[in-house]
Amino acid sequence: MTTNKTQCFLCKKHKFTYSCRGCSNEFCFDDLTKHRQDLNEEFNKIINNYDQFRENLQQTKENPQNSSLFIQINQWEKNSIEIIQQTAQQCRQTFLKENEEFLIDIEEKFNKLIREIKEIQEENEVNEMNLKDLKEKLTEITKEFNDSSEIFIEEDSQTFIKRILVKSTRKSKLKKWKQNGSTICGGNGEGDKLNQLSGPEGIFIDKHRNIFIADYGNHRIVRWKRSENQGTIVAGGNGKGNRLNQLNWPTDVIFDEQNNSIIIADYGNRRVIRWFLNTNQSEILIHNIDCCQLTKDKFGFVYVSDWGKHEVRRWKIGEKGQGEVVAGGNGKGDQLNQFNWPNFLFVDDEQSLYVSDRDNHCVMKWRKDAKEGIVVAGGNGRGKNLNQLDGPQGIIVDHEGRIYVADCENHRIMRWCEGDEEGEIIVGGNGKGNELNQLFDPCGLSFDGEGNLYIVEWGNHRMQRFDLVHL
Repeated sequence: MTTNKTQCFLCKKHKFTYSCRGCSNEFCFDDLTKHRQDLNEEFNKIINNYDQFRENLQQTKENPQNSSLFIQINQWEKNSIEIIQQTAQQCRQTFLKENEEFLIDIEEKFNKLIREIKEIQEENEVNEMNLKDLKEKLTEITKEFNDSSEIFIEEDSQTFIKRILVKSTRKSKLKKWKQNGSTICGGNGEGDKLNQLSGPEGIFIDKHRNIFIADYGNHRIVRWKRSENQGTIVAGGNGKGNRLNQLNWPTDVIFDEQNNSIIIADYGNRRVIRWFLNTNQSEILIHNIDCCQLTKDKFGFVYVSDWGKHEVRRWKIGEKGQGEVVAGGNGKGDQLNQFNWPNFLFVDDEQSLYVSDRDNHCVMKWRKDAKEGIVVAGGNGRGKNLNQLDGPQGIIVDHEGRIYVADCENHRIMRWCEGDEEGEIIVGGNGKGNELNQLFDPCGLSFDGEGNLYIVEWGNHRMQRFDLVHL
């Protein structure tokens, strides 16, 4: 619609203009054409967007399995199945163990009954009384054998995915050890002779019961074979230093059977070093780390505690780089995601990591991929009560989940069951001393294949073996 000359909305010039009914602005002829073109382009964009939306809607209707929620449900299903499979496998293993022990008990009772029958036969003294006694005993054993209440399945009906646990009313027999040990390494005073040690710390016992000891004060690793009264230097022993044929205050050692080598926490040189036993050559695996102790798992990972950063890192054996923080790493402290001087380590078959938190006087358990740990021993301040530890060192966890810890400053070895409020003394606890029933600053711990307990004592410069008592 033509009007008198007015200012164009776009070019700002006074011309004959035309009004746009949509926006009510005035445009000259040229700009009105451009304005209409812009409107048409915008309209075409909206049509394209509508077409795109229609296409997306149709695809979603035809392929709902591509939805992010559907994918999330699939992932939940997969994760749940894995949990069920893992739980079932754990239950099978527990059942087989409990069932085996149950059958052994029944068999022992049955064999005892057979011996009684043979004695009666040999003495030819069958009478009404022993017949009645034999019948009652056989009935009792049969009843016990047929009774399925001792081993049962407990279901948790509170969760959508029912978790089952195999439990038993039978009390498992806790192992005991002789209270007097026998000195098998060192014990000849502090010194650098082959029958002496100087402040030993970490130990490793291989399947042949060869004992590797980190002889801290002598800057060497010694190997003691069975029945030998002196050790053999297998690493270091060339004076304190940082050359590849020297060590500087080694604190721990593990044996890598696959490569016939030992891996050493070379504390004073701030490095982890591998020593090949066949060639006596060495290589540095990890640089610039305040390494304290070591352990390895069945998957080929090496774990190293770093007292300076208050963390534990993990490396694949032979892997270079910075490794992966698997526990701690949040600075020094007493929170569940922190440590205050982590030292000795143990890792179980599920890659749960146990750490002796020396200056927090407790043992922490970190499950695989956990962001914080839980206290499984100590944690009630420094002390000598049964619910306390004082500077804990070496740790072992058995197949039943019982935790054995060298309670260093209390000169005793404690056993804790996860969830218990206090532990129990299994050896030591008779004051600091060098008698066979005493310990002096116990550090490293290990079991051999027969269940005997080995303890390295920093203060007595020796290793003691405490034999398992066969019940």
